[in-house]
Amino acid sequence: MIEHFAYGWTTPVIACAVSFLGSLIGLQAAGRARYSQGRVRTGWLVLAAFTLGTAAIWAMHFIAMLGFSVESATLRYDVPLTVLSGLLAVAVVGVGLFWSMMWRPGWTAVLGGGIIMGLGVVTMHYMGMASIRMQGEMHHDPRYTATAAAVALVASTLALLFALRLRGLLAIVLASLVMAAAVATMHYTAMFGMSVTAAPESPLDTPVTGATMMDFFMPMFVGLGLLLMIISLILLLSPAENRTDPATDRAPAHTADPSVFTRRP
Repeated sequence: MIEHFAYGWTTPVIACAVSFLGSLIGLQAAGRARYSQGRVRTGWLVLAAFTLGTAAIWAMHFIAMLGFSVESATLRYDVPLTVLSGLLAVAVVGVGLFWSMMWRPGWTAVLGGGIIMGLGVVTMHYMGMASIRMQGEMHHDPRYTATAAAVALVASTLALLFALRLRGLLAIVLASLVMAAAVATMHYTAMFGMSVTAAPESPLDTPVTGATMMDFFMPMFVGLGLLLMIISLILLLSPAENRTDPATDRAPAHTADPSVFTRRP
């Protein structure tokens, strides 16, 4: 029997809270990038990608996995593959952000960036699942996989749409809520479509190699806390940026920005 909530609602709530906080800080950094140019803009985008990839996506997955267990099976994690899944999330989210913010705003930028970010969320999840070692074989229902992918793609695009279309703190909060909901919904949709069957060549008493969840959970938790604190301090202490959007060459209002969807020559 598969258990997704071994600690009740504790792990889902903490996982969603961390994802929201990571999205909030990451999208704030992305907002700074929007009103910067050159190396400064690139630096903000790198910070945004790293925060979104690690805190909003990767950490959410593994905090939620604290509540995952399989009856009579020992779970271990392949550390290199686990770390690689986090790096992949950062890289793909970075590509999505660069795509959406390094060009003039429009449907191509929003859709392209949202699709790329959504694919990063899905790919990170299944790579993280592939890092699990147990006395059994995992199987994923294609219907749940397709649904999870659709949720990630649509919600990631909506989050990016809010971030580009609206201005102010409310827009960032809304985008962060959508992003956190996307990651969590995609995660549990995919997990509910997973099944485990006993492997004939791996009886239950066969030792399983790899790290336990707690072996890298505490270092991850401490490192993530330091990361979010440092990036928050950078956001607070950095000089106020010029509030003119280089893509539109005008100062933004605090309402919807129709230029996001206006074709430009």
